[in-house]
Amino acid sequence: MEEPQRARSHTVTTTASSFAENFSTSSSSFAYDREFLRTLPGLLIVAEIVLGLLVWTLIAGTEYFRVPAFGWVMFVAVFYWVLTVFFLIIYITMTYTRIPQVPWTTVGLCFNGSAFVLYLSAAVVDASSVSPERDSHNFNSWAASSFFAFLVTICYAGNTYFSFIAWRSRTIQ
Repeated sequence: MEEPQRARSHTVTTTASSFAENFSTSSSSFAYDREFLRTLPGLLIVAEIVLGLLVWTLIAGTEYFRVPAFGWVMFVAVFYWVLTVFFLIIYITMTYTRIPQVPWTTVGLCFNGSAFVLYLSAAVVDASSVSPERDSHNFNSWAASSFFAFLVTICYAGNTYFSFIAWRSRTIQ
């Protein structure tokens, strides 16, 4: 004898959302600090980005691989340029307020201090590696990159000072 088949109930729940709805709800918690770029540390970071870009593009536009010392300059310039852009985004978007587990004042001090020291070494290497040659394009680009490397070094020194002041006031409290 066959059992009668029971009717099965199926409940299907669907939700629809558009990309625009998700974007608008998630971006409402997105903070933007416009005033940061008006502070001296903010202006120094922008200067570091612009001048650092000049350092590595002036070298990259030449035959720098013929002089091994320029490899070090390129490494320092590109490495700290990328990290400085990253830190600018963190500061402008106020991401540091959402990640309180990270000691941001200590991170900023270590970053700016290491950037100052390594950029100083790169600027000295850059300046000492510039030599007049038949191709004046390389000489002019390398000389200009050396000048801008020293300017970036000064900017990182300034931000190291401001980071130290912030770190010191944070550790005293």
